[in-house]
Amino acid sequence: MDVFMAVERRKPRKGVYLLPNMITTLSMFLGFLSMVWSGQGRFEAACFAILLSAVMDGLDGKVARLTNTASEFGVQYDSLSDLVAFGLAPAMLLWHWQLAALGRVGVAAAFIYAACGALRLARFNISTAAVGKRFFIGLPIPAAGCTLVTFVFFAALFPDGIRPALPYMALVLGVGVGVLMVSRTRYFSFKEYDFLRLHPIRAMLGFLLVLGTVISAPRTMGFVLSAAYIAGGLVYTMVILPRRNRQLLRALSPQSD
Repeated sequence: MDVFMAVERRKPRKGVYLLPNMITTLSMFLGFLSMVWSGQGRFEAACFAILLSAVMDGLDGKVARLTNTASEFGVQYDSLSDLVAFGLAPAMLLWHWQLAALGRVGVAAAFIYAACGALRLARFNISTAAVGKRFFIGLPIPAAGCTLVTFVFFAALFPDGIRPALPYMALVLGVGVGVLMVSRTRYFSFKEYDFLRLHPIRAMLGFLLVLGTVISAPRTMGFVLSAAYIAGGLVYTMVILPRRNRQLLRALSPQSD
């Protein structure tokens, strides 16, 4: 009887399940609001809505785990929310901001980004059981959306002589980021914190350094950090991982006479 009562006390109330899904709904609403503001030409407001949606997207899963309210419904609902907030909203932002100047080519580029985001989420949903927690296979869609958003802020610093090339830059970035989402490139997931536990002082100093640079130059450093994350995945997949595989094969191969 005492064991049964203890289990009942640990079991979360049914109403608690609403909390992570309400956060997910807020994330989706911010993505929808971003599309509305993009259509009105309020591009920076649309960017901030996507960034805030990324914060909400990071919270809903943690809240579900902390309150023991994770569910398959929540996983699928979160995926649909991500498609709106980080797939459709950034695509519409790019279109209204720069890609409309390219006509049908701009439409194609915006759609390629959105479609790649949908493919990325579909593949992630069916492969989470087979892929480790340390890496994502393909660029995560929130990182892709934030990369486009930070580029909009960064482009505001460009001199007038470069501005005519912005539509083409937006096209290359949108399609390139979209392709990376469906690629086999590995990106660190930040779900394992072994380095933080082993080196807390270094981790704190690194965090303070990043925070200080972002605060001092937010328009520049936001895009620089996003680009560094993308480049880090490419370097790890194309340079570091093949080198490790070759070393492992040499170690496992029988020594020649």
